[in-house]
Formats: sequence, structure tokens, C-alpha cells
Amino acid sequence: MIGLTPAISHLPVQLSGLRLPVVAAPMFIVSSPELVIAQCCAGIIGSFPALNAREAEGAPVMLEHWLRQITEALDRHNQSHPDRPAAPFAVNLIVHRSNARLERDVAICAHWKVPIWITSLGARPEVNDAAHACGAIVLHDVIDDRFARKAIDKGADGLIAVAAGAGGHAGRQNPLALVSEIRRWYDGPLLLSGAIANGAAILAAQAMGADLAYIGSPFIATREANAAEDYKQMIVDSNAADIVNSALFTGIAGNYLRGSLVRAGLDPDKMPQPEEGVTLRKPEDRAKAWKDIWGAGQGIGSVHSVQSAAAYIDGLAQDYAQAIARLRRMTGDLTGGA
Repeated sequence: MIGLTPAISHLPVQLSGLRLPVVAAPMFIVSSPELVIAQCCAGIIGSFPALNAREAEGAPVMLEHWLRQITEALDRHNQSHPDRPAAPFAVNLIVHRSNARLERDVAICAHWKVPIWITSLGARPEVNDAAHACGAIVLHDVIDDRFARKAIDKGADGLIAVAAGAGGHAGRQNPLALVSEIRRWYDGPLLLSGAIANGAAILAAQAMGADLAYIGSPFIATREANAAEDYKQMIVDSNAADIVNSALFTGIAGNYLRGSLVRAGLDPDKMPQPEEGVTLRKPEDRAKAWKDIWGAGQGIGSVHSVQSAAAYIDGLAQDYAQAIARLRRMTGDLTGGA
């Protein structure tokens, strides 16, 4: 796939040569093999959380099945379209000690040589070592400079800066401040997450110092997403003012769609505080919350219809090219055409 911009010299091969400088964020429940395949075939890095591949006790290992499905589909695409090969894909691993599947899932990802590992909720040197042993790179998501330094010290190959405005468990900091602080000391691969939903926002992320954009919420409103049709339509019908931040559901502040809170019988303007006895602490309550309370980021005002992932990415590419042309005209005016 021929990129719209020149390759960035400091990026590893897994992040180079993309149609757009974009990684599709892994979304709990929503990201499916079908969505990942569509994203990769359209020229951006697709991803999914390993924990989305759930199976009943004694059933076949679903993660193995998903990786086979994705790998074979991308191989078929590359054989049929040698002039525009698919982008690589990524698997998100929750590396917190509470993840009982981590060791098994790491072994499966290593066996299938998953090219990009995205780690969350802690930085684990042994996970990074396992990725490097099979030729993969590790991107670790962080919400501030302190966690960024820890991730690099423990062997991550790149960082995903999660700023305010992102869907789900968003960061707290303005993206300008977050990227600036990290770039003071770090010159490796850096992705930015938070309210990025159109081509101009991708270019803005690069202008402030990120190499690639990390986009999640707009893909909820795609045909391949594993999301209820009402959820997809609510993304289309909502905008930034319809995003409510609350720690009620998981104990960690997250961004959710106002309409889904109302449907659940909650008052978005009077959300309970996450105190003992109020936060949904039981696993079954949290699962229900993610099923019925729908997460989204502040960039959804750029989503105007439910469409295929390929169509959305085509629109991103067109908008990105227009943003570059517009910026060139503006900077030409400012510099007298120099």
C-alpha cells in the first residue's frame, strides 16, 4: 500500500509504508477479526484485544482461531493485490497481574508471530522479551510522562499517548501538553490517542510531535464492528457534548455516550461518585456495564453515517490529503511562498 507521506526514518518496519499514519485502536467487545481484516486491507494497522477472543471452558482456544483467520485473510489479500499489500495487525494484551490468561495468550501470539503487541495496564519486561524473541515490537499505552518513562525503561519499543477526549478509559491531559512532555526526552515511535476522527486531526497529531494517530471510536460505526446497531447509530447521532466522563462503572474514569446512560436509567448530569458501595466492583456488574453503557471519544462529531471500514478509511485518506494541501497553502502565505 503506497503511503500518502514519506516513510519516517526512525519508525520500525511494522509502522512504516502505511497508506495513512494510523493504528486502529483495540476496542473491548467491538473489535472483531472482520474489522481488523478490513482495516489492514484498507492500509492501516488493525488491532483487537486478546480478551475479545472468549471461549467457554473446554472449548477450542478462540484466540488461536482468530489469529489463523486474520493471518490467512491477509495472506489471500496480498496474493490477490501485490501492488497494495495489507498493513500488519496488532493484538492488545492486558498485562496486569489479574489477567489469568496472559501467559497463555503471550505464548499464542509468539507462536503466530503477531507483528505488533499493544500492552496495557502495566509494563512487563518478560512480555516485551517474548515479543522481541519472535520479531515483534511492543507499543505501550500511557496517560502521562511518568508512565511513559517506566514503559521505555522496561523495554517497550514505542508509546501510545492516551490524552483527554479518548474513548473508554481516557487520559486526563491535553494532547499538546502530553506529547510535548514525552518528546522532551523520547525520540522513538509515538502514537497519539484522543478525539482523532478525521484527516485534519491526523495531521495535527503529527504536527505536535506524534508519528501516528490512534483511532478507535469512529470504527464503532462501521459494518464490520461487533456492536449493536443502536450503538452504531448513537455514534452517528452524537457529538462531543454527548460524552460523559465517569468512574462509576470500572473505578477508572472513562468516557461514555450520554444516550446509553439515559437508556440505563441514569442521570448523566448527576452521576454518582465512585465511592465504596457505588462503583460497580463485581466482575458481572462491570461486564454488564460495558454491554449496556457504551463508550466513545469526543471525536465522534466527525462520524456522519454507518459505513464499511474501507469507506471510512477512504474518507480519512481524502481528508488527510486535503488537510496537507490546505496547510501548505497557509504556510506558503505566511512565508511569502518560500
